Amino acid sequence: MLEKVQEDRLKKLQAVRELGIDPYGGRYDTAEPAASILARYRDVAEGQANDQRADAAGRIVLFRDMGKMIFAHLRDSGGQIQIALRKNALDEKSWQLAKLLDLGDMVAAAGPLQKTRTGEVTIWAETLTLLCKSLNPMPEKFHGLTDTETRYRQRYLDLMTNPEAMATFRKRVAILETFRALLKQRGFSEVETPTLQALYGGAAARPFTTHHNALDCDLFMRISPELYLKRLLVGGMERVFEIGRNFRNEGIDTRHNPEFTMMELYQACSDYHGMMEITEELISAAAAAVGGGGKLPYGEREIDYTRPWPRKKYADLLAEHAGVDMTDSAAVRAKARALGIEETNKDDAVVVNDVFEAVVEPALARQDRPVFVMDYPAELCPLTRRKGDNPSIAERFELFVAGMEIANAYTELNDPAVQEANFRAQLRGEADGETMRVMDEDFVTALRHGMPPAGGLGIGIDRVVMLLTNTQSIRDVILFPMLRGK
Repeated sequence: MLEKVQEDRLKKLQAVRELGIDPYGGRYDTAEPAASILARYRDVAEGQANDQRADAAGRIVLFRDMGKMIFAHLRDSGGQIQIALRKNALDEKSWQLAKLLDLGDMVAAAGPLQKTRTGEVTIWAETLTLLCKSLNPMPEKFHGLTDTETRYRQRYLDLMTNPEAMATFRKRVAILETFRALLKQRGFSEVETPTLQALYGGAAARPFTTHHNALDCDLFMRISPELYLKRLLVGGMERVFEIGRNFRNEGIDTRHNPEFTMMELYQACSDYHGMMEITEELISAAAAAVGGGGKLPYGEREIDYTRPWPRKKYADLLAEHAGVDMTDSAAVRAKARALGIEETNKDDAVVVNDVFEAVVEPALARQDRPVFVMDYPAELCPLTRRKGDNPSIAERFELFVAGMEIANAYTELNDPAVQEANFRAQLRGEADGETMRVMDEDFVTALRHGMPPAGGLGIGIDRVVMLLTNTQSIRDVILFPMLRGK
């Protein structure tokens, strides 16, 4: 069947060439977006002249040949509009071209803009231009491609046939533009740091390793840009941010992809309270940018993004939901065993966090507001400043929305002696996967030159997009997600 369709289309392609028309088009930059045309259209009273005209370009997604008239729907990245092709309105070559068109072809049409008898705004084409002849048919489903595997593997078909998918990725762009605009208003500079690193750090994760032939050395795809961005604070760049890809050699599920987008920012002379304010501003503004205002649906619930958001202490949440004191190691380990969590050969702080994830995070998932969880066990946060009145607590928060960790922030540690001691303590620890096992001597050296007190923030862009577009899988907000080989 497919071979027959392709054979027929190849014959039409040859016929187009015989008309003296290039089947793969050329420059055509006069077209107006379909949504813009529809938005500006104005009804004209009977008896009044209608001088409205339009020029549109897109892919044919509906095609009805009625003999001497053809109706087609052109879809572009923002919408679609109907065109009418009439034998008596086109020159002979253009009409012959119209008869050779198929679903999936890309064309442009220009002419008067009027409604049909059924009330549909239509371009009554006086000119027709072929932009690209399609040799493969579009997916058969009229309402769009529905097979999930195909949608991810052939994203171009998903975007071509599913307006909802296109809308999601346009919203992703709007969210990123909102973040950038707000940060620039706050005086931040956007920078770029290495993706290939000789020494990975800034997070607890397994890296992807590669080899540089010319230097004959192993390199790592970055798991975080944190330590490089902090070096910029040392150098005098007081407000910096980066939006880019991180890479972690870990599992794949509805919330994790090995290649993902993070935004990290650092502000001199701020702290984690300042980062809370920025986080609220960024995400609430992004919610407004995608058309949500104060509340947006996510799954079967509605999330209220009205500021300010609740701030809850880690220890208080653990006591409330798990019934244990964070500092009572024996009680915490007993709770872990009761929950079926393996607690032997793990640091106390890691066991505490295992219990927190098992009991508290599901409770947070039931909240209909974003929640800041603050003041984490210091042993989990080797790059974070500790509280002056309680060194066992790190000035760190994580933002949870609908059960997902969306943001992570610190009051940054800038004491080189403490930082070096933390690194060495991590190196001595057991490999539990929760803490970093890398010693970055150059970063410690940078701190010895003096880094101002600062707040640092990381926001998972993919998860923010999931939330604000009511999408349940990270694969639906990444254009080309990682998939298993066929």
